[in-house]
Amino acid sequence: MLTFTDLHGLQVDLSFLRGEFEVEPKHVLVFLKHENKWLCTIHKRRGVEVPGGKLEEGETLEEAAIREVFEETGVHVKNLQWFAEYAVHDEVKFCKTVFTAQFAGQEHIEFDLETSGMLWLTDEEFIHHPNLSFHMKDQGMRKMLEELKHRDKQW
Repeated sequence: MLTFTDLHGLQVDLSFLRGEFEVEPKHVLVFLKHENKWLCTIHKRRGVEVPGGKLEEGETLEEAAIREVFEETGVHVKNLQWFAEYAVHDEVKFCKTVFTAQFAGQEHIEFDLETSGMLWLTDEEFIHHPNLSFHMKDQGMRKMLEELKHRDKQW
């Protein structure tokens, strides 16, 4: 397990073992790389980040991941795979499940109030984009990218 302090000063625990935290995951993130580019969304307040969000009533983590990717980017996914979990020690501790997925197609969508578009970024752009969200810059994100490269050469 990796423990670090995020850019907001909160302790974060990252694990590549399923179910390691006592808090049930209620948030999701999805890493998707297609034709050597990362799928990202443009959050109006936070900036460029990987798609993700909160579970809705009655949803599984997998259903939430698929829905969030589509709502934020118009991309359909396939082969969704559990990858990691991380717990954020905020006033109310919360946990996110991180998935990987493959590209299955894309539709044109109207972006909502929270997001203003999507981007496909190269590895270099993914790390150094000038408008990255705060959580895209932390030690946990770097560790997840290293682990993705280690596990599968397509990343």
